[in-house]
Amino acid sequence: MTTLTAREVYQSLRDAALGIRPLQRLGEQSGPGLVQVDIEGWRLTLDVDSNHLRHCQRCQSPDGREGVFDGWQRTDPVSLLSTWELAQIERLLAELKTAV
Repeated sequence: MTTLTAREVYQSLRDAALGIRPLQRLGEQSGPGLVQVDIEGWRLTLDVDSNHLRHCQRCQSPDGREGVFDGWQRTDPVSLLSTWELAQIERLLAELKTAV
């Protein structure tokens, strides 16, 4: 099975930023600073420092393919987000944090 590319993961983050797909926080905590979210079956583990999204640590697509931070050569999906898209994702994460 092929691994997920950074661009594929970026697309799910972009869709959430644009409001096309809902971003939902999962109750699981992977570790300090790590937040697990779901975007219509895409399960992402995000590294968040305060309210700043640093990078995507891991992702699993609905079809079971996976991608990890160390496997994306020089390009993390978060780095592909525009400034506006990144701000939207950070806003959504902050809203989910206060809702818990």
